[in-house]
Amino acid sequence: MSKKQKSLPIDASFKLPSPLPSWPPGGGFGSGIIDLGDGLQVRQISSFSKVWATHEGGPDDLGASFFEPSPLPQGFSMLGCYSQPNNRSLYGWVLAGRDETGSALKQPIDYTLVWSSESLQIKQDGVGYIWLPTPPDGYKALGHVVTSSPQKPPLGKILCVRSDLTDQCEFDSWIWGLDKESDLNGFNVFGLFPSNRGTQATGVCVGTFVAQKTTTAPVSISCLKNAASNLSCMPNLDQIQAIFQAYSPWIYFHPDEEYLPSSVKWYFANGALLYEKGEESKPVPIKSNGSNLPQGGSNDGAYWLDLPVEEGSKDRVKRGDLQESQVYLHVKPMLGATFTDISVWVFYPFNGPSRAKVEFINIPLGKIGEHVGDWEHLTLRISNFNGELLSIYFSEHSGGTWVDSSQLEFQNGNKAVTYSSLHGHAMYAKPGTNSMVVAAEYLGTAITEPPWLNYFRKWGPKLTYDIAEEIKKVEKLLPGKLKSAFDRFIRSLPNEVLGEEGPTGPKLKRNWSGDEV
Repeated sequence: MSKKQKSLPIDASFKLPSPLPSWPPGGGFGSGIIDLGDGLQVRQISSFSKVWATHEGGPDDLGASFFEPSPLPQGFSMLGCYSQPNNRSLYGWVLAGRDETGSALKQPIDYTLVWSSESLQIKQDGVGYIWLPTPPDGYKALGHVVTSSPQKPPLGKILCVRSDLTDQCEFDSWIWGLDKESDLNGFNVFGLFPSNRGTQATGVCVGTFVAQKTTTAPVSISCLKNAASNLSCMPNLDQIQAIFQAYSPWIYFHPDEEYLPSSVKWYFANGALLYEKGEESKPVPIKSNGSNLPQGGSNDGAYWLDLPVEEGSKDRVKRGDLQESQVYLHVKPMLGATFTDISVWVFYPFNGPSRAKVEFINIPLGKIGEHVGDWEHLTLRISNFNGELLSIYFSEHSGGTWVDSSQLEFQNGNKAVTYSSLHGHAMYAKPGTNSMVVAAEYLGTAITEPPWLNYFRKWGPKLTYDIAEEIKKVEKLLPGKLKSAFDRFIRSLPNEVLGEEGPTGPKLKRNWSGDEV
């Protein structure tokens, strides 16, 4: 049996390496309070008092801890308790609410005991009781109350929110349970997110959790809603520049990386060509700002980009130019404009051949994975309450991973360290940038989008090499027992990773107007 990891000191709250700067003035960004409409104001609370903890079950079998926000600012009330697994230092938040009209918030009329640890023979600090508020008609509960005694909490311990100020929730990450993998209908605790997320969605994450004995029943907790669609808490252009100056990440490349990024302008100016279907023999040089690219439309296969024809130029452009590289920022409201997402897009003229790790062997995949034009990104999620960096999304081709700030590596203050995979350029959290804001739709005409951003066709041609033949070449190098595992791995990869077709640009990615998933 493997030795259990040592439990982290959950009371040692994570802090960013450097204090938050003073943000440039303007609007409601960083003011600490966000008005969600109809008199409901909310604050983000990240100081807690521990109520109960268990020391087994949950992620890494280290248990979980349950907290109530404390202290609460004058006039604000608890909307729900907070919980997180014990496999990381304390780092989280919940919203507290204030009612400016007298009708947005009301006390519950009763409580239902959802679960207690009284009968469990587990390692725990005392006994925990999880209560679900019973809201009055026309109101909804946004969180649980956790106590260390069997007595019902006082009715004024928590407040419920008027139904028209709430939105539907869904399960987020797993926080705790004794046997989630083998018994999905057992008691489990999950984080919560609004079900509908995106730049136009109004759902607001409260930071609370849901405790249920079945995952198939409807979620018993609601989220908030930015009923006024208020964007005044979003950063202005000066604040965006200050945010990125504070948090611009370091991107480290593999020491053997041959294919580096460049700016789009450099790529166009150094011989990239625009092809049109039916006119393949007459490619057109692209103007440095992309102004002669087809605008709008759809990815209909009528146009595509490619490297220069002349072999020397082609080889030089494939390798990019780090000194001429630039990152492109898309700034967007998220989670009802209580957060700002800054997507940091990086362009590579060429994506090199892939490598696969099958069991314990790293295998070069021949031409598999090669394609012209490669767009990768990571996304910084910033709290509009105080401007703090809460997490980063690392793209990995067709998917990606959110990593909260407590799990990141930092360098030179609050600048996260990221790593780009060899040839594939996927972004990872473990082992002085030039930026340009290219889109922030909520700012209206403050940002002029470059023409190339609205080019909706492929940034590379469809390749015609025989993938089956490339796979056979690699399989010949493998021991027999690894051939089937390798074949399953290859068949699971999307066409873009296999290199059969070039990618589309940033605006056609699902995360442009939606949340990262």
